[in-house]
Amino acid sequence: MDLTLRQKQILDFIKRRQQEGETPSLREVTAYFSFRSKTAARDHLRALERKGFLSRKPRTARSLLLISPLRAFRSATVDIPLYGEIPAGLPQERLQEAQGCISVDTKSLGIRATDRTFALQVKGDSMIGKHILEGDYVILEHGLTPRSGDVVAALVDHESTLKTFIVERGKPWLKAENPRYSKIIPASDLVIQGVMLGLVRRSKSW
Repeated sequence: MDLTLRQKQILDFIKRRQQEGETPSLREVTAYFSFRSKTAARDHLRALERKGFLSRKPRTARSLLLISPLRAFRSATVDIPLYGEIPAGLPQERLQEAQGCISVDTKSLGIRATDRTFALQVKGDSMIGKHILEGDYVILEHGLTPRSGDVVAALVDHESTLKTFIVERGKPWLKAENPRYSKIIPASDLVIQGVMLGLVRRSKSW
């Protein structure tokens, strides 16, 4: 949600004019900043809309509405379903059950949530080499094809685990990011449940 200097100036201008009792028109924004055309002014206003700081009614004069930075921040927050825990250790057979949601600021994480995005809480220490710790929440996307090196939630011979996905000589296996654990070579089935998009760490209460 970073703004350019010009965008900040336009926001200040609109705010000042509204405090004086009138919302500026597109023509007035164009004139005040000496833009060569209304198109240039309109492009800046649209950028401010995309970033969540401004809204307006199409085809309506003087309809610019400022949105507070807090509201703009909240607009990027989405609730992602949380489906229990994922072992980051030895694979374990377990049934994933929904345990509510976790609120995530998608812009800060740099991700785009869809109806296939979900979260799991990490249990174990096999992924500490990737700074994934017990108690962390991993955000994953179901249906993506993993690339070698991606962190994935996987079913290995019907047991679930969180590991790094590796392909060597055309054969996939799972790598633990902790030397205490051996690599996992599927005996039969390897099903990718989700590819990791991001991580949320909850600070501890002391």
